[in-house]
Amino acid sequence: MAPIPVEEGKPASNRQPRSRRTGKRIRAGVLYAVLVLMLAVVMIPFLWMVSASLKPNSEVFAVPVRWIPQDIQWSNYADIWSRVPMFGYILNTTYLAVFITALQVLTGSFAAYGFAKIRFKGRDALFLAYIGTIAIPWQSYMVPQYIMMQKIGLTNTFWSLILLQAFSAFGVFLMRQYYLTIPDELVEAARIDGLNDYGIWARIMLPLSKPALASLALLTFVNTWNDYMGPFIYLSSNRLWTIQLGLQSFIGQYDAEYGLIMTGSVISIIPILIIFLFGQRYFIQGIATSGMKG
Repeated sequence: MAPIPVEEGKPASNRQPRSRRTGKRIRAGVLYAVLVLMLAVVMIPFLWMVSASLKPNSEVFAVPVRWIPQDIQWSNYADIWSRVPMFGYILNTTYLAVFITALQVLTGSFAAYGFAKIRFKGRDALFLAYIGTIAIPWQSYMVPQYIMMQKIGLTNTFWSLILLQAFSAFGVFLMRQYYLTIPDELVEAARIDGLNDYGIWARIMLPLSKPALASLALLTFVNTWNDYMGPFIYLSSNRLWTIQLGLQSFIGQYDAEYGLIMTGSVISIIPILIIFLFGQRYFIQGIATSGMKG
């Protein structure tokens, strides 16, 4: 029997039949092709919006679609600032998003430490009850919340939105799941060294939880930035409006200015896109590790 040819430089245990290697490459190629197709499906609406923001109104809905405008209207990105107080809307939205994100990260991580590393009677039952509030639709308690804020005189102020969104059951759940992956022995050793629970949370848990903190911060920031109903209910003064309210008002006043409408939409997405691009590594790592231990 003729000897089977082997690849030089590779141990016998690492040799694989050529057909198996070819099959792996084919499966990998198919997987990449599917991912590229899915990416294209997701990106097409965004690319169309960017293209439409550079067109005159008469060409926005032209058929067939011209992806690269024949006459690029760079002036749309200058005119939008004079048509509506876009800069003020962006400042208001940024203020709310940053403030609420900081509060949710602080309260969520602190409460999660108590549920994950401090033993007390009824801890698990209290945690389940708190997490169960996620299943309650916001529309069911929207009116009582508004009446409460109206009674204490906080409607038409940023404080109504800040106080209502300063705590998040989802944030507590996300941080607790991550804290459970940190060994209890590390916490016990810190207690033996004389650290109290505040010190353990600030000096040990937070530095070890950067991926989860980044994930929570990113999700909260995006949710607050894109929030429409909250500002719509509580903010009646134009000087307090967020960018979502401003864009909706612009659409109502200039319903035929399609190019400018798309321009405002692109401007509203740019901050979210930049933040996600810088934080995607921590976001993916935090989401991937937060469910490792239940």
